Amino acid sequence: MHPIYTINEIVITLSGSSYKGYVFKLTLEVDYYMKNSLTLALTSAAILFSTFTHAAKTEKAVLAGGCFWCMESDFEKLEGVKDVISGFTGGKLKNPTYNGNHQGHYEAVQITYDPDVVSYKGILDHFWVNIDPFDAKGQFCDKGPSYLSAIFVANEQERKIAEQTKQAVVDEFPNQTVVTPILSTSTFYPIKGKESYHQDYYKNNPIRYNTYRWRCGRDSRLEDIWGDRTTH
Repeated sequence: MHPIYTINEIVITLSGSSYKGYVFKLTLEVDYYMKNSLTLALTSAAILFSTFTHAAKTEKAVLAGGCFWCMESDFEKLEGVKDVISGFTGGKLKNPTYNGNHQGHYEAVQITYDPDVVSYKGILDHFWVNIDPFDAKGQFCDKGPSYLSAIFVANEQERKIAEQTKQAVVDEFPNQTVVTPILSTSTFYPIKGKESYHQDYYKNNPIRYNTYRWRCGRDSRLEDIWGDRTTH
């Protein structure tokens, strides 16, 4: 007769996830034939659980930098960014639309990113070198309130980081005025429905997008300010 094995404690360490260090305690009685199968099953479960929790760990940032087509394009090139959605934020009007009323809102993007790959500071560092922080009328060829640049922060930690990165820009350009404000987050309204063609516009309409960007002078102005640090 084969012996009965009693497993009093199973420790699963999940590195690289928010559950790292958790201890799962089980008391099981298994026979000789079940022992190896159970060990293999538990190991597989631990790997799957670790992968799931790691994949689910993302953060969001909301930024306005003029034309959201361009912001979407610039941020989807950044390592660690999972998704970028174009939309509106910052105003009181509910459900703003592109062709209708979006008064009081900024054209903005909502960036979903993996904080284990790129930090919030990294997101903002990338933001600064892809906007004109001195333009008080809009961004590049696009003028008007909806094209102004802004950083939207969700908490005090983000505000502190945003202020630090802004101060670094101020220090780098002492003879210019950095006009990009740091604002509290408000409802973000993704472009949707009949206007959803604005999402991934640079991918779906590359000729029109590149022509617009060139005529707008965005890249030449970015190079004037940031040199080879810009990433268009």
